[in-house]
Amino acid sequence: MQIGPHLISPAVVLAPMAGVTDRPFRSLCRRLGAGLVVSEMTTSDPTLLHTEKSRLRREHGGESEPISVQIAGYDPQMMADAARFNVEHGAQIIDINMGCPAKKVCKVDAGSALMRDEALVERILRAVVGAVNVPVTLKIRTGWARAHRNGVAVARIAQDCGIAALTVHGRTREDHYEGLAEYETLSEIRRRLTIPLIANGDIDSPRKARAVLDATGADAVMIGRAALGRPWIFREISYYLETGRELAPPTRFELRQWLLEHVDALHAFYGERRGVRVARKHIQWYCQAGGVEADALAAFWASINRVDDAAEQRARVDAFFSAEPSLLAA
Repeated sequence: MQIGPHLISPAVVLAPMAGVTDRPFRSLCRRLGAGLVVSEMTTSDPTLLHTEKSRLRREHGGESEPISVQIAGYDPQMMADAARFNVEHGAQIIDINMGCPAKKVCKVDAGSALMRDEALVERILRAVVGAVNVPVTLKIRTGWARAHRNGVAVARIAQDCGIAALTVHGRTREDHYEGLAEYETLSEIRRRLTIPLIANGDIDSPRKARAVLDATGADAVMIGRAALGRPWIFREISYYLETGRELAPPTRFELRQWLLEHVDALHAFYGERRGVRVARKHIQWYCQAGGVEADALAAFWASINRVDDAAEQRARVDAFFSAEPSLLAA
């Protein structure tokens, strides 16, 4: 898949997820097979650009190119300014968020709430595309309500405004993450558009990725929640799409190695105190994705949940994953 001058290969993309897709996670997913990774959503509010949270979200040192940064907001000029600001700080692709269904985002008329106002969508897209000399991509949903699936109309506006690639999540804003994603709207968008289309929503296995690509005609898939604690899903999907064969599950040694690498990177990125807290959720996700039995997971979690020392947290993770005889589900 081509986005401007950037060849995205393999055509498997990590979705932007607030509180998850920080630099350590992006770097690991890229190493394990993602062709493109997108930053956490960054605000376009100029009063928040220099906060610690914003600073960390635009930290890209050492990352593989191209660097894709997602911005969110509701004001065309602020969005254009934010795009320029992020390009100045290393962004090589600007992604616009019109897909987030979170209440705190939609209540300020940002994210997927923007799909209610197609004229405003057009003003934002034209402002951002005109503000920067890098490709601009867009993420939307199939509509802002089940009775108002206007994803096709917004997609056509996007292409007319010069958007370089479009990601569509197969739910409306009203659906949040409930029910099953639908791909009929994506298929219709594919028939109407010529720009690259990325399919998103409920893609949690190599076979599902193949089925969605076949059903929609999309050029790539985007993986979100299925990557939590399972960053190796990208190599699994990439291998299956290329060969039609499934990779064997990761070994205990591999899982331990990746988790320890991830924990070390989180401690270094955030500092010990915050890094330990952020690592906790990832450790739990790895255990769940790795098939740790419920009783073993409960006992391990009780022993590590209140650990505040980085070296101790790492040592306990190392010991648990080294000793567990049947970590992965058969």
